[in-house]
Amino acid sequence: MLTIRTGAGSPFGRKVRIGVSVLGLDGKVKIEAASTQDTCDPIRQQNPLGKVPALLLDDGTALFDSPVILEYLDHLAGGGRILPKDPKARFEALRLEALADGILDASVLIVYEGRYRAPQKHEQAWLDLQAGKVERALAALEAAPPGLDAPPNVGQITLACALGYRDFRFEGHWRKDHPKLVGWLDAFAARVPAFATTTPPPS
Repeated sequence: MLTIRTGAGSPFGRKVRIGVSVLGLDGKVKIEAASTQDTCDPIRQQNPLGKVPALLLDDGTALFDSPVILEYLDHLAGGGRILPKDPKARFEALRLEALADGILDASVLIVYEGRYRAPQKHEQAWLDLQAGKVERALAALEAAPPGLDAPPNVGQITLACALGYRDFRFEGHWRKDHPKLVGWLDAFAARVPAFATTTPPPS
């Protein structure tokens, strides 16, 4: 059986866990907790970057990061399920995945600035730079919300996780100015039960 090592609060791990569910691979993949903070956790050997998620294959190989894992899971499920085979649709999905991953990367950096640096040492210019990335990406998506495939593609899964992370760590402030994205996320959650079951615990 394959093993996904991730943290309960990781939005990148959540992407992969949703992918497992929508592809019907729950019986072939188990989820195992990992800590990026614990120097004794083998995640640093499984992924030299010490990041989650990591997918452990039966032969001992570890795959990372989330886009690679989702592509492998799609391959395992027969291909063309969450990564479209049609070139136009495929690159649209990958473009959306990259944009939503960028929202997540910037959001995580903002969280880390608050977590690892004392308030008097916060670099406001750095925080503004990251916040600007998120604001521009959300504005572009609000102006042209993506579709919603069945099953959702890698871009749609990633966007749902990015918006969910903004709810989780930023009190959902994005919602007020982005009603179309709120509606999109509601539709995603209604169609994809794994979105609710992978909601991170309060922290």
